[in-house]
Amino acid sequence: MMNMQTRTPASSPADNGYGFSDRIQRQLEHAAHLCAGQGGRMTPQRRDVLGLILTATTPVGAYDLLEQLKTSGRKPAPPTVYRALDFLLEHGLIHRIERLSAFVPCTHLQHDHPHDHSHGPAETCLHSAQFLICRSCGGVTEIADAPRVLDVLKSICGKKNFTMQSASVEVEGVCEDCAPATRGQKGPAPAPN
Repeated sequence: MMNMQTRTPASSPADNGYGFSDRIQRQLEHAAHLCAGQGGRMTPQRRDVLGLILTATTPVGAYDLLEQLKTSGRKPAPPTVYRALDFLLEHGLIHRIERLSAFVPCTHLQHDHPHDHSHGPAETCLHSAQFLICRSCGGVTEIADAPRVLDVLKSICGKKNFTMQSASVEVEGVCEDCAPATRGQKGPAPAPN
């Protein structure tokens, strides 16, 4: 699960000043390979945005990304970041958490063996995601093992003659770490300061 703090990347000349770990570097290389297989190109800007999202410990917003990109000595404009985010979404590398207006990496990139990635080009692949969002700590967990949710949605759409192109389910509640603190309280626990 992701918590509410974010990290500011450290500098390293090998990766455009962001200090991405070896693990993040491998994930970025895998992402570039996936994009190439789909006919896309992982530009330095897209790579940096994805690296910052992979490094973040919480869902990260577009303007937070813009600020982090500015710290590297560049001055990108908001449309540049939004275009990079659109590309990463289209290629199934990240998810948008609508409730938070923020982005998280798709769980397939966060594993040591990300080769089981099943997303394809946007025209032929339904990129779906299910998330648990803790109202207390703000943590977000992607549920990667819930294919029945997608099957139910496909069935409903089929009955309604509706062509589903993407699906995102966001479930709000309290995570197991915050649950003991909220027992006995009515409604969601207050967010930490």
